[in-house]
Amino acid sequence: MLGEKEWLACCGSVKFAQEMVSAGPFSNYQEALDAAKDIWFNKVDVNGWLEAFAAHPQIGESPSQTHKSPTSAQWSKGEQSTALATATDSTLEELFEWNARYRQKFGFVFLIFASGRSSPEILAEMKRRYHNRPIVEFVLAAEEQMKITELRLSKLFSANATSGSTIKTHHTTDVVTKAGDRVSIIGGHLIAANETPTSKPSATFTRTRPPITTHILDVARGFPAAGIEVRLETWDNGQSRPLFGQADSGPWNLLGSSTTDKDGRSGQLMNMVDALNPGVYRISFNTGKYNPEGFFPFVSIVFEVRESQKFEHFHVPLLLSPFSLSTYRGS
Repeated sequence: MLGEKEWLACCGSVKFAQEMVSAGPFSNYQEALDAAKDIWFNKVDVNGWLEAFAAHPQIGESPSQTHKSPTSAQWSKGEQSTALATATDSTLEELFEWNARYRQKFGFVFLIFASGRSSPEILAEMKRRYHNRPIVEFVLAAEEQMKITELRLSKLFSANATSGSTIKTHHTTDVVTKAGDRVSIIGGHLIAANETPTSKPSATFTRTRPPITTHILDVARGFPAAGIEVRLETWDNGQSRPLFGQADSGPWNLLGSSTTDKDGRSGQLMNMVDALNPGVYRISFNTGKYNPEGFFPFVSIVFEVRESQKFEHFHVPLLLSPFSLSTYRGS
């Protein structure tokens, strides 16, 4: 049976390692991967994400000799081998400068699935992602961490292929579809892994959460807004669209409702599907019940998903204060 030390080598979060020990043993790689995705996206909190990020050396640098996981340090070195082999003195110097700029802006090391990637390619990606909002970049880093974890799990199971493992399957049932039920990261998970719009939906869901999600941050109090009722509806008239001034009436069909948890997350508002039905959607927040003295008795946001966007993820976060609010789409 694999222990906490082995799981920690795959992902530098102690919480992740402990949860993997509790969920195991696993009979095969796929079973472990399903559990790892569920744990990483649904059970590891913001501190665990940052702890995992910190376990990685900067791109272009060797892992520390005092790394808490020698196996992880060895894997990191191998994963960066292509980048190091293609780096020149000027490239390394530029990487060092951009690593510093990135860390100063976002507060954590630039994380990317580096295996097989050249130094110029990684540098270009760092420059591109540097312009992201911090909250969006945080999620991208978490998704890159999951890619790295997936690779390391395959290495771990390859190395332990001959060690007997007891089959335990009860926790893997529909584990991917459960991944959208709870996301315990404040300000995180604004975007899903990049789905290719031209790809066709498969029988097995590739998403790790429903295609429409939301969370609410109470900026006046400085923490997530818990206990707010949320409703998700779709316009149920294919012959017309809701018009300005008429959006509050008409054939709106309720897809789901929930109440935000302590992390400001509404939970699952719709079924897990790969392809989202194109159309007009409305998400509503009962802000008046949350703050009876506030300016907004409720808030409704109407948006349209087009045919070309049905494989994308739509996250509608709400930043709430007593007399103002703002929202934007995280994709």
